[in-house]
Amino acid sequence: MKKSLFAIAAVGAFAGAAQAQSSVTVYGLLDVGFQGVTTRGPLAATNGANTNVNITRFSGEGAQSTSRLGFRGTEDLGGGTRAFFTAEFGLNPTDATLSGNANNGLFNRQTFVGIGQKGIGQAAIGTQYTPVHFAVGRTDPGQQNNMIGSVIYTTNASQGNGQTATSYTVRYNQALTLQTDRFAGIQLYGIYNNNNASSNNTPTSIPANGGVAAPSAAAGAGQNNNEAWGLGANFVWKKLNFDVAYQSSQQISYFGGAFVTPSATGGTQTVGLTPVNQLGTNVNNNQFYTGLVYDFGILKAYAGYINARIESRANSNNYLSRTGQQIGVRGNMTKTIEGWASVGNGSYTAGVLNTLGATAGVTNAKQNFTSYQVGMNYILSKRTNLYAIFGSTQVSSSSVNISEGASSYGIGARHTF
Repeated sequence: MKKSLFAIAAVGAFAGAAQAQSSVTVYGLLDVGFQGVTTRGPLAATNGANTNVNITRFSGEGAQSTSRLGFRGTEDLGGGTRAFFTAEFGLNPTDATLSGNANNGLFNRQTFVGIGQKGIGQAAIGTQYTPVHFAVGRTDPGQQNNMIGSVIYTTNASQGNGQTATSYTVRYNQALTLQTDRFAGIQLYGIYNNNNASSNNTPTSIPANGGVAAPSAAAGAGQNNNEAWGLGANFVWKKLNFDVAYQSSQQISYFGGAFVTPSATGGTQTVGLTPVNQLGTNVNNNQFYTGLVYDFGILKAYAGYINARIESRANSNNYLSRTGQQIGVRGNMTKTIEGWASVGNGSYTAGVLNTLGATAGVTNAKQNFTSYQVGMNYILSKRTNLYAIFGSTQVSSSSVNISEGASSYGIGARHTF
């Protein structure tokens, strides 16, 4: 009897070990709630005077986090080598098309396959996040939420009318990435992309009309990359986390369009036919970020700096640039209440050709902006929380535009699985 029990236990242990060699995990996040957005900017219908536009809605795109569904797996190949994959797609639970796609498709957030070696690192190929995006994720007090008010992470257009200004490229398609294991607190990450035709890449680093209204989706929805690459380094020492990242892409077919501003009905209204790509169709897009976090125990302090510059490859004096810096804090007020706040400022500048307004031909234009955001989580469990977020941004007047601004709030529930 003892031998039989021992045999059964041995077989069970072997089966468990074999099963552990290959595993697949289903994960996801659903964030739904109520959002309100107010923008203040010039409308053609009011002869350039500022007009407020208010939009309220129930949304499943997620004020705090973008809803998603993912699959990840790993297989032990022996000798410390493993194979792995991730396939992750965006969701919109309040939209009949599931992912907010009119063709009923799923938005590809990241999908890749790779090989890793213990003690060295890993390599992967597919649609993947950029070094700047990873660095911001570790050093953003708002944890890359989708509300107005962050100087650093302003890449999500879910606020309606493209209110948020684009600050950096989130992901590259057709990308090869290399990542080292952590040595002496340092981990390196690199990405290379070739011949990318992708709407995932940033349409433009600098918004039209001072950052409140961006180009219409049809006008500037994507661009073709000849080549893109990036490098990032993360350093962790005791309670300090430090990140630095740089990425660059070359666009050989940079799409243009018309300047647009919000209309009183919540849609868009064309102000002029000045093309967004006054820099030409062949441009460089360079993005740099550095940030740090220090854990004081009762709270964490954050600081970040970002610069995005897009310039003509024919004449580097023709450029658009966005620079911003931000500080913030995040911490637990009680065991169930967590809060954060951030404040920052920056500027938009243009070289020989100006796209900060509907009038072309103005040289060396500049607009300053300030932003702030506050938020709070009520933690129900490790997987579920309620939240409230408010953010605001203000763009100064310039030689080509009057002062503009936007604010947004969101309340909702987030569940991870």
